Amino acid sequence: MRRTVILLVFALLMPFVARAGSRPVEVHQLLALPQPETKIAALTLDACGGGYDARLIRFLVAERIPATVFATRKWIERNANGVTNLRSHPELFDIEDHGANHVPAVIGVGRRVYGIAGNPDVVHLESEVRDGAAAVEAVTGDAPRWYRGATAEYDPEALQVIMAMGYKVAGFSINADAGATLTRETIAARLNAVRPGDIIIAHMNKPGSDTAEGLASGLKSLLARGFRFVTLREMDVRPARV
Repeated sequence: MRRTVILLVFALLMPFVARAGSRPVEVHQLLALPQPETKIAALTLDACGGGYDARLIRFLVAERIPATVFATRKWIERNANGVTNLRSHPELFDIEDHGANHVPAVIGVGRRVYGIAGNPDVVHLESEVRDGAAAVEAVTGDAPRWYRGATAEYDPEALQVIMAMGYKVAGFSINADAGATLTRETIAARLNAVRPGDIIIAHMNKPGSDTAEGLASGLKSLLARGFRFVTLREMDVRPARV
């Protein structure tokens, strides 16, 4: 019975995946809005490794903008102050699982995404997911419900494994900062394209980047347009238009 349920869930998730042959692919999602034009969006922030973007979090706190943070175990271990700041605002920030060591959710010896080595087998993927979740629960007291793999790309077998472990896979529809590599002007322009239901992906682990200023500019414009923001725990998701 359990296997049947897992296969049904996997079949429902497959439309979320952008078609790209045998390559690892992104999961594209939108929020399931109560009404089609309701001005609601979700901000998600990856904390892969590296540092803590305090400017960005101060802005979100000042503007009362919630966000779902996907943190790796290694980011949590290196940024105790950042974790403390996020946990001091539980009404704004949910911390979810981004894995233990930021290993992409692809399976097979020698497989890589953007030059980052994936998991040689299923056992290693399960460990990446499980150990990342344990680190999140250790600092929050709350077991994560969502998983986003490193690079946000997946192969079909990895998706099935992650869902079989009981996690929802977190996709997106707007890539705001391309791994914190874009200029503030480009980030603001990408946010200008946000529409009701969009899920934004950006990063909070590179304080030297333009992400904080670009997001601040773009998010202020969205607030002025009447948008409000939610965490992923607050709403269901559906396949994005592709």
